[in-house]
Amino acid sequence: MAGMIVAPEPIAVEAGARVLMAGGNAIDAAVTCAFVQMVVNPQMCGLGGYALAVLRLAGDPAGQTMLLDAPALAGSRVRPDMWVDRLIRMNPDGWGYFLTGKVNDAGYQAVCTPGTVKALATLLDRWGSVSWEQAIEPAARIADDGFMVDSVLAARWKTRSVYPEACSLLDYILANAEARRIYLTADGQPYDEGMTLRNPDYAATLRRLASAGADDFYHGDLAHAMASDLAANDGFVTATDLAEYAIREEAPAVGTYRGYTIVSSQAPHGGPTLIEALHILEGYDLPTLGHNSADYIYTVAMAMKAAFADRNRYIGDPAFNDVPVAWLTAKERAARWRAQIDADHPIEVDAVPGGPPDTTHVSVVDAAGNCVALTHSLGMSSGVITPGLGFMYNNSMINFNPLPGHRNSIAPRKGRATGMAPTIVYADNRPVLVVGAPGANRIISGVLQVLLNIIDFGMSPAEAVLAPRFDCQGERIVVQNRIPEYVCADVRERHPIVRVPQSHGAFGLVQVISIDPERGTLRGGSDTGGAGMALEV
Repeated sequence: MAGMIVAPEPIAVEAGARVLMAGGNAIDAAVTCAFVQMVVNPQMCGLGGYALAVLRLAGDPAGQTMLLDAPALAGSRVRPDMWVDRLIRMNPDGWGYFLTGKVNDAGYQAVCTPGTVKALATLLDRWGSVSWEQAIEPAARIADDGFMVDSVLAARWKTRSVYPEACSLLDYILANAEARRIYLTADGQPYDEGMTLRNPDYAATLRRLASAGADDFYHGDLAHAMASDLAANDGFVTATDLAEYAIREEAPAVGTYRGYTIVSSQAPHGGPTLIEALHILEGYDLPTLGHNSADYIYTVAMAMKAAFADRNRYIGDPAFNDVPVAWLTAKERAARWRAQIDADHPIEVDAVPGGPPDTTHVSVVDAAGNCVALTHSLGMSSGVITPGLGFMYNNSMINFNPLPGHRNSIAPRKGRATGMAPTIVYADNRPVLVVGAPGANRIISGVLQVLLNIIDFGMSPAEAVLAPRFDCQGERIVVQNRIPEYVCADVRERHPIVRVPQSHGAFGLVQVISIDPERGTLRGGSDTGGAGMALEV
């Protein structure tokens, strides 16, 4: 056995598995998989995106878990008040703000400084065993030769936005000439399932990056091409922003749940909120409530709501805000929330949007015990492709509050809050779970429920990601369609609740690996709302 890898894209999972089979470690596999994910899931992640990784090296205890944060940062040309007169409203589903002209969503002004390349290069340089060129080549080859569009990607391109003020994934493509050239067929339609999609420009850029090194993306010819294109189209990201971009290295957020140590992402991401919700729920005997019973859904949903109430008031970029993470994740804070929940006192949640729901993730464990949980994203992509480079940029400006004076208001080189929560769980200083997901703020509630399913209910990873899920971040509990109406009716007597059309997906696509601490046995689960798989090699 060489290890296990889990991700939403089968082609990328296989590429990572081949690395493990050839003797590479978990870091090698995660980076190789991530590059392939960029090609086969081109609007969820890419060279123009951002990344967050939690990793544990073989033999290290929980206290030595490392966190690498490569956020999308607002360009230095932004102004806090530049979009005040464009605000329409917040997206009712929580995915950012609607502005006139969609300037924060699609196009050059939606782009923030990308960090994914620096993140992957740092991971490989410090802890990998294969070369940068070896990690990139599988993705370059797939971009050159083409890949079969699967049913999930094809369906995304056919799905229209619910709101006229928002963009669909196809709208981003239609908004940019290079994107139309690459991602539409000769008759102007998006690729359908079973068709082969090639992107030789992306292949050339990847191979150029492989030969010149990651530094080329921030200081070299690639940086010059990107900065020139962004400047010519009134973008906010400058050559200096690229040249001065730096990884953020800090201690992860840490909590405990029923004797397990939970190590996750730090503010402004989802880890502190995940840990706060777990601390609240630690005071309840959840199995006696019955999994997904009315009482269970209400109790867990109120813990989510409480944690999000704190998140929306206090979480922001710690480089610009004082973020009281220790207070938020303290057991005393959880006890106060439990008292409020038990007394049926209302929980007030300020409306603060999260990131777009489109992201990806990879979880990897190797035979030596190295563990990686890597989440990376383009948001929903800006649609922008610099001519000849083949990859899209992020659209992270959509998540900044266009009104000045708030925790997530616009500021030069500021990062915005995300729900990303790559997490490693330990028992007695030995890793037992490696988990993460795409899905914006529902990453938090998705990972939370999978952890509860495994820890409290003894489910396998596959069972845990299959079980119906729900979410509560404000005035409604929202549930997958597989949760029966008669259960919802009982919940509705205590709190508003609605069912969504989706039976699977829409609540984070959780990717999890469990490790038996005694035998080393690995089991994996890839969320049934996506097309992914868990592959043991």
